[in-house]
Amino acid sequence: MSVLLLRLSGPMQSWGSRSRFTERDTEREPTKSGVIGLLCAALGKPRMEEPEDGFPALSDLAALKMGVRVDREGDVRRDYQTAGGGSWPGVKSYGVATADGKSRKPEVSNRYYLADAVFLVGLEGSFELLSRLHRALGEPVWPLYLGRKSYVPGEPVRLADGLLETALLTDALAKWPSLVADRSRGRRTPDRKARFVVECAPGDDGDPRQDVPICFRHEAREHGVRRVSQFFAPLPKDEKEAAQCT
Repeated sequence: MSVLLLRLSGPMQSWGSRSRFTERDTEREPTKSGVIGLLCAALGKPRMEEPEDGFPALSDLAALKMGVRVDREGDVRRDYQTAGGGSWPGVKSYGVATADGKSRKPEVSNRYYLADAVFLVGLEGSFELLSRLHRALGEPVWPLYLGRKSYVPGEPVRLADGLLETALLTDALAKWPSLVADRSRGRRTPDRKARFVVECAPGDDGDPRQDVPICFRHEAREHGVRRVSQFFAPLPKDEKEAAQCT
């Protein structure tokens, strides 16, 4: 099998899986739906799929096995927002329309996000498909974002050497150098450990996640369930430290 590695790093990220209306949640690591959506943006793949449109099928993208290494957990924070309230010139009232459409009123929204998180995401599948995704990340058709359109990457998502033609997902995640610099400056410190969240094989037990994209169309958005296993393992040194130690 082949593996494609991505770097998801930025001041703000949000990976919702149960968001409804005024409460917008975030998971502690990227969702599969969010990562596939990012790849679709890089490809320029529209939400509405057409037969033989030249893009990889959403089902093929969703079938890629996904794993995440959490290099920096980040802090969960809340963004308190309001929509509406008061009036604008020429508008009687500004707000969100009520169900009957006869009036508008202010709405309060709590939107949760991760601050300063860093993730190494791996996708395992065919080399042909992963090669196309790797190229697309180098020249994305549409802007890339980390869960929400206002949350842009702080570093390039594409890793120059992140396409591994012969590799297994868990091994690739475990061996890739840390994306976060160790500031111990040569002092002897205990090995840092990272949290891994890796998709289970069909039939294996694990924590359920309802984040497998089946359809991205707004009026028919649908997600399926997958299972993941979580474990901790030592975090490799970052590239600069590794060079100093050789």
